[in-house]
Amino acid sequence: MTDYSLFEMTMRGLLDGVPHPIANLANASAHIWETMDGLNWAGFYLIEEGRLVLGPFQGKPACIEIPLGSGVCGTAAKEDRTLVVDNVHEFEGHIACDCASNSEIVVPLHKDGRVVGVLDIDSPLFSRFTEEDRIGLEAVAKAIEENL
Repeated sequence: MTDYSLFEMTMRGLLDGVPHPIANLANASAHIWETMDGLNWAGFYLIEEGRLVLGPFQGKPACIEIPLGSGVCGTAAKEDRTLVVDNVHEFEGHIACDCASNSEIVVPLHKDGRVVGVLDIDSPLFSRFTEEDRIGLEAVAKAIEENL
C-alpha cells in the first residue's frame, strides 16, 4: 500500500524549484515507478497540436501519439477527469500499447486552467488501482502541475 502523504511530500521535494519541465516529468515518472508496486508503465503524455504525444516514462516503449478522445488517455484528457479502469480490455476504444497491461489510471494535468497532458499508469494486474490510489495520485499530480 502506498503512503500517499509521504509520496506527495517526496514528489514536491524532488520537483520544487527545478525550472525544467521535461526533467521534472522524467524524475516524476522514475519516482512513481520506484514508489508504487505492481506497475508495468508510468509516465506522461503531453498535448501538442490537438493530440497527446509521448513524454517521459518508465517501462516498455509506448504509443507515440494518441488522439484526444481515444483510448483511456485521450478520453481522460478530453473529458478532464481521472479515469480508473479495472480491465482495459473492456474499455471501448482501448489502445493497446502493451498487451501486458490489464488495468490503468489516468490523471489529467493542468497549467493555466487548461489540460496540458496526462499522468498515465498501467498495471499487469486487473483492478490494481483503488479509490485511495485515485485520490492520492490526484494530489501527486497537483505537485507535478505546480512544476510544469
